[in-house]
Amino acid sequence: MCNSKVPHGGLRGLSPLMFAGTGSDVGKSVIAAAFCRIFKQDGYSPAPFKAQNMALNSFATPEGLEIGRAQAVQAEAAGVPCHTDMNPLLLKPTTDKVCQVVLNGKSIGNKHAFDYFTSNNKANLRIEVCAAFDRLKARYNPIVLEGAGSISEINLREFDLVNMSMAAHARASVILVADIDRGGVFASVYGSVMLLTEEERKLVKGILINKFRGDIRLFESGIKMLEDLCKIPVIGVVPYYHDIHIEEEDSVMLHTKNRFAKEGKVNVAVVLLQHMSNFTDFNPLEKDDRIHLFYTNQPKDLESADIIIVPGTKSTLHDLQILRQDGMAQAIIQAKNNDKTVLGICGGYQMLGTELSDPNGIESDIKQLPGLNLLPLKTLLEGEKITKQVRFKLHSGKTDCTGYEIHNGRTEILSADVQPLNVLENGDTDGCISGKCIGTYMHGILDNAEFVDYLIQPYLADKASVTSFDYFKFKEEQYDKLATHVRKYVNMDLVYSMIQ
Repeated sequence: MCNSKVPHGGLRGLSPLMFAGTGSDVGKSVIAAAFCRIFKQDGYSPAPFKAQNMALNSFATPEGLEIGRAQAVQAEAAGVPCHTDMNPLLLKPTTDKVCQVVLNGKSIGNKHAFDYFTSNNKANLRIEVCAAFDRLKARYNPIVLEGAGSISEINLREFDLVNMSMAAHARASVILVADIDRGGVFASVYGSVMLLTEEERKLVKGILINKFRGDIRLFESGIKMLEDLCKIPVIGVVPYYHDIHIEEEDSVMLHTKNRFAKEGKVNVAVVLLQHMSNFTDFNPLEKDDRIHLFYTNQPKDLESADIIIVPGTKSTLHDLQILRQDGMAQAIIQAKNNDKTVLGICGGYQMLGTELSDPNGIESDIKQLPGLNLLPLKTLLEGEKITKQVRFKLHSGKTDCTGYEIHNGRTEILSADVQPLNVLENGDTDGCISGKCIGTYMHGILDNAEFVDYLIQPYLADKASVTSFDYFKFKEEQYDKLATHVRKYVNMDLVYSMIQ
């Protein structure tokens, strides 16, 4: 629920607020999203900022540029359009040691991790990310910054663009976020603070304990111990939650999600790819009561699925090669032959064709592979990456739908016998349909109820109601629930006093 009035007597300008972490996956992204929504509810005009993000999950801005998905989610929570200034530097891993570097929304090529972190270009990148922050700060208030990983990676201090060096540039009040669920919270908080320089410690204004389980009263003595040790106030202890659904930044949790089919539902299997990207495409299906979604890399699991989805990937030919080696490619083909629906999105769409070529090594050192030969098309990976937001209608629909494209490669349809899937606003078409085999470049297509209804309609009889699921409304409800949850356990008066 929103506050009935703005705290502290009016809409004063607020200084930036940064959420930094004792480590990765402590919940910084979700906490930052919560505060974006809280400040919006309180009448301010907040915007998120993360100088450097490493993720395969990305999003296209209205200008057709690329940023990390987490900052797009935070912008959505803040109620503002996403912009590259919110995430000026995005690193997209292509191997364990190489990343594609996206600067201000556009790829500037691949970099080996050692070269990236030690190159002389770091000074130029620092100028770029600071300039992006300054532009953002001139348009929004307050800026909610997010750090990356641990704030105390002392071996990388001179190369830091995203944690304490950015906090110093932004003159931000830093809240240190710690995950108590993983254990060792006292050591991680105290160690993180003590490893900072004296000047850096002055920027840390508060500690937030995240993902608490149990009776918070049992931790009251722990709060005092932390405050006595670190000389920094604990602004709150936020309990773990199960009933609030905010998009996750990393795909590591996919392996712990559902892995098997379920009776009485439309069973949808997502093929787990090694370099799977934009896994948030499938969040709407997880929340739809008519559908049971599961993830798998086991060929036998596809036998119990009604619909198989081959998702996007950062390394299409490499993942296609693995699908052939582990038997998943043949299982997908067999599913199609057994009259199951097969949907390919982005890289998965490219895999469904007859041929994939990467002569210039844009994604990998594999030059060419035959596709799964389920759709009459071939794809050539070359030229500038396509990134854009799109409005479209389904080939047989009347409702305006939205999505976004982020891909290398141009796909050529080889037969006039297939039907385009989508008609874009400008009259162009996207994707194609051949029987129950469907392909599209459109990330976010499953956010649109009309497409989900179309996809599952053949399997609904005697299984579920035909009520459509409104994912856009659902997300807004979740941001409000998250804000209410965080407000309940955080001393917002203390936070406002820090940044006024």
